[in-house]
Amino acid sequence: MTTAAYQAEGRDNADVALLPFSRSHLEGALKLSQEMSWPYRIEDWDVALQLGYGFVLQRGGTVIGTAAWWPYGETHASAGMIIVAKAAQGRGYGARLMDALLTSARPRIISLNSTAEGVTLYRRRGFVPTGIIHQHQGIPRPSHETPRPGLLRPMAASEFGAIARLDRIATGLERRQLLNRLFDSGDCYVLLRDGILCGYAISRLFGRGHVIGPVVAESPTDARALIESAIARLGPVFVRIDTPASSQLGEWLDSIGLQRVSDATTMVLGTPAPWTGPARMFGLANQSFG
Repeated sequence: MTTAAYQAEGRDNADVALLPFSRSHLEGALKLSQEMSWPYRIEDWDVALQLGYGFVLQRGGTVIGTAAWWPYGETHASAGMIIVAKAAQGRGYGARLMDALLTSARPRIISLNSTAEGVTLYRRRGFVPTGIIHQHQGIPRPSHETPRPGLLRPMAASEFGAIARLDRIATGLERRQLLNRLFDSGDCYVLLRDGILCGYAISRLFGRGHVIGPVVAESPTDARALIESAIARLGPVFVRIDTPASSQLGEWLDSIGLQRVSDATTMVLGTPAPWTGPARMFGLANQSFG
């Protein structure tokens, strides 16, 4: 790089301010995600900000970059919504945002779901790939499967504690605050066996339509039953499900009209949260929250 180029880059960086993410930045963040064709609504940005922390890069009053993280207890966190405007890419802004995020969130163990373009940035900061997430979406076709009577029903408010405990078994994370917020904004369905709660799914407005997730169950069969229950109450609307590649749900989701459209790489900085089972995660709240 020439001396003139170094000077130009220095002036450019000096004009860009790193600021804590606040409500005043929501409109700018929305425009940024729209530029990237990420289907967030301003309500989705607002919920993310209410639940976590973040940073923006701002030049001349315009948001050109975002990054956020969400604490799960005192030991773990997830990170996401890491975006740099197309015109500002290749200038180290993604690294600047990520370093600020890590300084804020550490020493927590941090997980994220990365686009193909972001993997190198995260590897350089010690993140290790641990899995793949498949994004499925579309307008689901009606199911002809016979529902199992007595197993599936809407959640009762008194079951929140049991769901939070089941979620912790499935993820190894303390996510009560997240779950409480998702319950407030969506519909939750539970699966019981011999009177014991052994699975749940949340359906809520998000992005282009509805997202079904988290989905926690003990088997792919139970996860399918929970997803079917949620879909049956939605009707012919756009639905998105983000599911681990190991879920064994991909072929079935494709068959009911929820086509696989993209993948993300799950990465972790530190030792992954322990999974004790038998319940496990079959659907994410979204790729940022995990």
